[in-house]
Amino acid sequence: MDLRSRDAADGEQPGAAQRLNADAPWDSFDPAAYIDHNYRHLRSDDEEILHIVRDHFSDHFRGRTANSGPPLRGIDVGAGANLYPALAMLPWCDEITLLERSAANIAYLRGQRPSYDRNWNEFWDVLCKENAYCELPEDPRARFGRIVDVEEGNLFDLDRRPGRWSMGTMFFVAESMSTSHEEFATGVERFLRSLAPGAPFAAAFMEGSLGYKVGGQEFPACSVGKNEVREALAPLSDGPVDITPIGMPQGPLRPGYEGMIVACGRRGSE
Repeated sequence: MDLRSRDAADGEQPGAAQRLNADAPWDSFDPAAYIDHNYRHLRSDDEEILHIVRDHFSDHFRGRTANSGPPLRGIDVGAGANLYPALAMLPWCDEITLLERSAANIAYLRGQRPSYDRNWNEFWDVLCKENAYCELPEDPRARFGRIVDVEEGNLFDLDRRPGRWSMGTMFFVAESMSTSHEEFATGVERFLRSLAPGAPFAAAFMEGSLGYKVGGQEFPACSVGKNEVREALAPLSDGPVDITPIGMPQGPLRPGYEGMIVACGRRGSE
């Protein structure tokens, strides 16, 4: 799930017991509180991320429209209560899977399929500065409802479905589900291995995150920076991975992190 929040939990101290993904209370995640703080209005940091991801996908698929070329499957891993990664894939995909573990977030996502909420219009407007989005041959809400499927599932189980998807996103997930750097690295690996060779991907991370609260419930995180992100992505990527730190011109979203990182690349072949 996409995991950002206004309140930081106490950071994990050296020698403290790890909090693993399996131990976190994901079904207690509050999507309404999360959206109110994070996505009720478009922030400048999300706008910058949208620009980067939009241009990456548009450059990759330049010349392809929604109804040309072979069918493409997209996946947003740990979608949570954030629709903009799926919206960024909308022009090219014939199917988009929103993979999510939390029952509350699954209910939210399924409720968005018939007609997503108006707050996402600002995010779509940023994407529409590229022709592939503004020239979509059908209403984006209608297309979202038609091609998106919400699937209950665990990121770590993606090893059973190697190479299934043609493009993918994973936003604020691998570093925001556990205090374990091993689980972080495994999560990134499972995401990449679920993509077909050559598939474009975009992933975003909270930098230096110490943990957080959503609706009063604490959730774990592990602190990562550009080096950890590059080391996790590079072995399974084709060519260089573009890694961009995202500043905080509006101030921090919450206490307990140092910024955001967005990484764009292509899945390599093995």
